[in-house]
Amino acid sequence: MSEQVPGSGEEKFASPAISRKQKRRISWIWLVPVVAALMGISLVVRTWMQAGPDISISFNTAEGLEVGKTQLRYKDVNIGTVKSIGFNSDRSRVVVQAELAKEVSDLAREGTNFWVVRPRLDVSGVSGLGTLLSGAYIGVDAAEGKGDSNRATKLNFEGLEIPPAVTHDRAGKRFTLKASDLGSLDIGSPVYFRRINVGRVIGYALDKNGSAVNVDVFVDAPNDKFVTNGTRFWNASGVDFSVNADGLKVRTQSLVSMAVGGVAFEPVQTARDGGAAAPADATFDLYPTETAAKANPDGEAFPIRMRFDQSIRGLTVGAPIDFNGITLGDVTQITLDFDPVSKRFYSLVDATLYPERLGRVYDEVRERAIKDGDEAGGRLLGVMVKHGLRAQLRTANLLTGQLYVVLDDFPNAKPVEFKMSDPAIIPTVPGNLDQLQQQVSNIVAKIEKIPFDKIGEDLRTTLASTSKLMNRLDKQVAPEAQNMLKQAKESMANINSLLASDASLPVNTERAMQELSRAARSLRALADFLQSNPEALLRGRGADPIPGAGPVRN
Repeated sequence: MSEQVPGSGEEKFASPAISRKQKRRISWIWLVPVVAALMGISLVVRTWMQAGPDISISFNTAEGLEVGKTQLRYKDVNIGTVKSIGFNSDRSRVVVQAELAKEVSDLAREGTNFWVVRPRLDVSGVSGLGTLLSGAYIGVDAAEGKGDSNRATKLNFEGLEIPPAVTHDRAGKRFTLKASDLGSLDIGSPVYFRRINVGRVIGYALDKNGSAVNVDVFVDAPNDKFVTNGTRFWNASGVDFSVNADGLKVRTQSLVSMAVGGVAFEPVQTARDGGAAAPADATFDLYPTETAAKANPDGEAFPIRMRFDQSIRGLTVGAPIDFNGITLGDVTQITLDFDPVSKRFYSLVDATLYPERLGRVYDEVRERAIKDGDEAGGRLLGVMVKHGLRAQLRTANLLTGQLYVVLDDFPNAKPVEFKMSDPAIIPTVPGNLDQLQQQVSNIVAKIEKIPFDKIGEDLRTTLASTSKLMNRLDKQVAPEAQNMLKQAKESMANINSLLASDASLPVNTERAMQELSRAARSLRALADFLQSNPEALLRGRGADPIPGAGPVRN
């Protein structure tokens, strides 16, 4: 198209305008996949940043475990999930791959335990009943606090087939008990203090040399403070029967201990430990019975020998040696010997004493004996024998007839020189049984002196006189008494007939009472008249008034 220029005769054409084509811009629709890619990358990075460590746990079986469903729980808080389940190289165990949450990565460290929580029945009761609805899960137990760093330091674990008896977060102390045998104890058996359940047995194993059994127990806080350095533990399993010089004894802690066993303890404060609480993992002896546990410390044994010139029937090996109510030892041997001088047999009783059970007194004597180079037990016994210490047999139980040996002071005993020997000779005095026999003999002798013949004759004479008296009463007094009773009966009948309601006496009495009543009324009327007309005493009674005629005057 041309453009005309005014004022000109010629038509001129304008030169065409040349325009360059602009470059095509990138469409911003492409931003959508870019943003999506960035978001995906951020999610991947975020997931990678928040992902916890992958650990492997080996078990004997995968019973109850499911991939993607079975959880790992620490203190009942979900901290991970099972990712896969497989086998180890020889297929002897199941390997569970699990992922932990990042915030608990430090739980993957040495000392952490894993086990499958499912319903279980053991001596301590039923556990894991909650899994009947929610399904099995893997329990986790680790020591409190964080590890060296907030990251996993161990990735491969061997799972426990049974739950740990005590978790790390349970307050209390562990102790080791050394026993000659396990008895009826088992994991979960209760630990008693004054018949209150304060803990449980958490494990047991043979000692390294196989000479004892190491029983691990756990005592819950705050009761663990009662376990001192001098505490005695004993096996409280079942029922403890004992027949000894004290008679028949039956002991048990509870019905549970009768069925599943148990351990009991009692603190014993001594001058050495001062009653201080025992540290964790301390080792104690586990005594077989309560009696053995509560016995005083044995210490060094001291052998003695006693001679008894009497019957020792009822004395057995193991009978206690008593001193002021404390068992100082026990009988170890009983033999017979012959005395050529008196031509009689006598009994030799060997026993073992533990002088350390005397406590502080023995400690003081031992210190002095060590300085002088003497034997402490012999020195102590020598002093006690000098002041009247003697051995005597006494009856422990009248039903069983068992005897025991008592060491007591007899100030009036004949002095005896004590000579140290092996074994040491302890002088004796007759037992209370011999004294009782002597008393019985004296009583019998006194009874024999009673003139029973004369008493019998007097008694026969008295009985004859009594018989005569009874015959006289029967023949003379009894008939007269019968007549008297008959006459009294007749008199009572007459009195009854006289007092009958239709008899003359009651009728006449009633009439007399009526006459007396009339006379009383007449006297009352006379008194009333004289009170109102006193002049009648002088003038007499006037004429009776005529009704309606007015007063009458004389």
